[in-house]
Amino acid sequence: MRSLALLLVGSGGLFLAFMPPLVQAGKRPNVILAMADDQGWGDMGYMNHKVLKTPVFDEMAGTGLRFDRFYAAAPVCSPTRASVLTGRHPNRMGCFQWGHTLRKHEITLAEALKAAGYSTGHFGKWHLGSVRADSEVAPGRNGFGEWASAPNFYENSPLFSQNGKVIETKGESSGVTVDLALEWMEKVKEKPFLSVIWFGNPHSPHVGTEKFLRMYEGEDKAYANFYAEITAMDAAMGRLRTGIRKLGIAENTILWYCSDNGGLKPNSMGGLSGRKGKLLEGGIRVPGIIEWPEVIRKNRVTQVPASTVDIYPTVLELSGVKMPEEQPVLDGVSLADLIHGRDFTRQKSMGFWHYPARGRGMHARQMLEKLRVEQQTGKPSSAPRAGFVDRQYPLDEFPGSAAWISGPWKLHRGVGKKGAPVTFRLFNLEEDMRESNDLSGTESGRLDRMKRDLADWQKSVIKSLNGGDYTLGSRK
Repeated sequence: MRSLALLLVGSGGLFLAFMPPLVQAGKRPNVILAMADDQGWGDMGYMNHKVLKTPVFDEMAGTGLRFDRFYAAAPVCSPTRASVLTGRHPNRMGCFQWGHTLRKHEITLAEALKAAGYSTGHFGKWHLGSVRADSEVAPGRNGFGEWASAPNFYENSPLFSQNGKVIETKGESSGVTVDLALEWMEKVKEKPFLSVIWFGNPHSPHVGTEKFLRMYEGEDKAYANFYAEITAMDAAMGRLRTGIRKLGIAENTILWYCSDNGGLKPNSMGGLSGRKGKLLEGGIRVPGIIEWPEVIRKNRVTQVPASTVDIYPTVLELSGVKMPEEQPVLDGVSLADLIHGRDFTRQKSMGFWHYPARGRGMHARQMLEKLRVEQQTGKPSSAPRAGFVDRQYPLDEFPGSAAWISGPWKLHRGVGKKGAPVTFRLFNLEEDMRESNDLSGTESGRLDRMKRDLADWQKSVIKSLNGGDYTLGSRK
C-alpha cells in the first residue's frame, strides 16, 4: 500500500489527496484511452452505416459496453481533450476552442495515476498546447512520463515530439501511433499504466492510404479518403487489441474509445441534427465503447447519458485512487457501478457551453519541422507562455450557446446577435433524438427548473475560470 500523497496547489491550502489504492498493486487495471478526431456518432458499421467498414469497432461494440448516449464535453477538439484529462468542463480552465490550452494548475488524470504508481504515456494528437519540453502545457509537464505527441492533427508518416525531441515515423498515421504506444507498453507492462492514444484521423484533409482506399473503389474521392481514414483507424485499434493480448495484459486492461466531437459529413451523425461545432446532438453525441474482459464479460448496450468529463473520476475509482472533497470542482461522475454491471442511474446533469472565442491555428508538421531545425542547429527558442489565468470574466455574462442535459431532457440556451434576447428550447431525447419538437411551451415548470440549474452551473464555471479553484501561484 502506498503512503498518502498530497499535491499542493499554490499556497492557498487547496489539496488533492491520493489515498492508498483500494486494490492491491498487482490487481490494478491498465488503462488505455483512445480517441478519434472528428468521428461522428454514425460513423460506425454497427450504426448501420451503408458504406463504412469498421469490423474491429463492430466487434468491440458487440463484446464490450457500448454507450449509445456518450457525449463529448464540447463540439470541438481541444476542449474535449481537456475534459478527459481533468474531469472538468473545459471552460473552467479557459480552453474555449480548438487550439486553446490546459492551465498549468489543473490536476490531470496522468498526474493522479502517476502519483499512485502508474506509468503514464501520451501518443498522438495533443492539441492542448505546445509539445516543446519546456512548455508548461506540454504532456511532460502534465503527468506523462513518456510522450510522442503532435501539437494538432497529423497525416501519414507524421513527425512527433518524443519527450521534446522531434522524431520521424513512416506509415499510415493511426498505425504508427499505435506502434509507438505498444512499444512503450512492452517496456512498462510489469506495473500498471495509463496510455492515452489520440489519433489524428479522420480530421480533414483526408488522405487515405492505398490499402484502405481499395476498399472504397467507386465512391466519390473525398468520401473514399474519409472512409479510408476511419477504416485505417479501425485496423489500428485491431493492432492495439492484438498487441495487448500478445503482451498478456488484455484481460485486466480497460480500453475506452470515443471521439472528440461530432462529425462533418452529411451521413456522419446517424440521423441526429447538427454537426461538429454545434450543441445539437450531432455535434456532441459520439461513439463510446469500453472493453475490459476481466470485468465486462458479456456485451451490454446502455442508454445512460455519459460524457468525457466522466472518464477522470471513473478511471480513478476503478484504479483504486480515492479523491477527497478538497479537489477542484468536477463536472463528471464515476461510472464504475455501470461498468461493473450494477444498478446505476445518473443523478448529475451535464452542462455544455460553447464559448464564442476564436480558435487558434496550429499546423503540426510546420511547428515540428521548425523545432527540428532548432534542435539540429543548436539554436532552440523558448516555448510560448501559456496555461495561466490571464483575465477575469464577469459573473453575470454567459456569451455563446449552452445546453443542459438531465436524463432524457435537454435544454438549449441560444444567444443571437448583440441585443437579441436569449432563447430557450426544450426537448425529450427519448422521444425526439433529432430535436425537432420544442416542448418549452408545454413544460413550463421543467423549463424553469432547468434554466435555473444551467445558470447556476454557468456561474460556477465562471468562478473556476477566474481562478477560484486554486491560488494563482505555480504548482508544477
